[in-house]
Amino acid sequence: MVMNQASIAQGIHVVAKPIGPACNLNCEYCFYLEKQALFGADEKYRMSDNVLRAFVTNYITTQPTPAVEFVWQGGEPTLLGVDFFKRVVDLQKPFEKSKTITNSLQTNGTLLDDKWCRFLKKHNFMVGISLDGPKEIHDRYRRNRKGHGSFDQVMRGLKLLQKHQVEYNILACVARETARRPLEVYHFFKKEGAAFIQFSPVVERLPDSSSMQAGLRLAGPAALTKAEEQTEVTPWSVLPEEYGDFLINVYEEWVRHDVGSVFVMNFEWALNAWIGNLAPVCVHAKTCGRSVVIEHNGDVFACDHCVYPQYKLGNIMTDTLPDMVAKSLRSGFGVAKEAALPRRCCDCEVLAACQGGCPKHRFSKTDYDEPGLHYLCTGYKKFLLHIRRYLRVMTQLLEHNLPLSYVMDAVKGPLVITHGQEASRTQ
Repeated sequence: MVMNQASIAQGIHVVAKPIGPACNLNCEYCFYLEKQALFGADEKYRMSDNVLRAFVTNYITTQPTPAVEFVWQGGEPTLLGVDFFKRVVDLQKPFEKSKTITNSLQTNGTLLDDKWCRFLKKHNFMVGISLDGPKEIHDRYRRNRKGHGSFDQVMRGLKLLQKHQVEYNILACVARETARRPLEVYHFFKKEGAAFIQFSPVVERLPDSSSMQAGLRLAGPAALTKAEEQTEVTPWSVLPEEYGDFLINVYEEWVRHDVGSVFVMNFEWALNAWIGNLAPVCVHAKTCGRSVVIEHNGDVFACDHCVYPQYKLGNIMTDTLPDMVAKSLRSGFGVAKEAALPRRCCDCEVLAACQGGCPKHRFSKTDYDEPGLHYLCTGYKKFLLHIRRYLRVMTQLLEHNLPLSYVMDAVKGPLVITHGQEASRTQ
């Protein structure tokens, strides 16, 4: 099968999980650890050299864009050791003259040492390090196999990245308790020198009947099941309005003090949508299906949240990535993302920025009892409506080729209290 030129021009994005769901931590809210139940009991979670070679070659040679971004996740990819990624770099080298090749590594940071950091720096890896905030907040859910918190080990890894000047960003999960302490989290990241931060809301449903039959403790994406079968979320899932308040509180602090020095990806996405650009992330894109996942055994699935047998697209040893992406777009996880929006979303004033959110979390109902509403709808909407005043100013600055940091000079106003537990100033 051949993708049409319009589709090809948009490129392909692959998230690689070379060690599958294997991890040295046992984070309570992790949705991927349980995927071990979908593989055999004797599974060896390590991408073979044959699969790795096929993936690297196929991804680079079939990528229609001039740049190819490799994203390595897990589980915990550093369990594979530095030598595995030396092999990755060696396999990429023959193609460096024809394509711009970059590598990103998402890690919990606990296994990083000087050897790792020297390698990452030498080969210009961008590192996403998972850190939820100060020790009490981080250790609430991110524990090792013995039940001990991982904060100290993660901080040691972070300091090593800084020591070796490795480019990194912070990937912070916002669980229920975390959402109630926004400024504590944000100030901690600033104190530790983090300049790039991404906040990811934790939302998981309790298992439905199909999940329990498969031996899983969490429900699969709403698109895979009857959403009405199970709408109750786990105790650690963030509450919708509290997530909106979390973002508002952080934004109010950021817009007064840190524009141009700290980059919060969630805020970048909102501004990007406001000025009319296409969403750089699948969560807030009109459609999804181009960001596929390759597992350690070469199996390719339609989405990170879609690693279930019924959404397998093929295997890298027998199928090409363009063909598998075409299959994903035609019948995969996000094929009906835009078409399935409930009426409330279609009429919503912040649709351009939200786009209905990730289909995995569209298990709520509207006031008209329509299914398919995103669980975080009220939080997203509250946040996006709140920041419009600042986005207007930023847009004017961009139009006049002025630094966005000038917005800080324009922001003054009385103190207001949001729905959450922390206060902020607003215009």
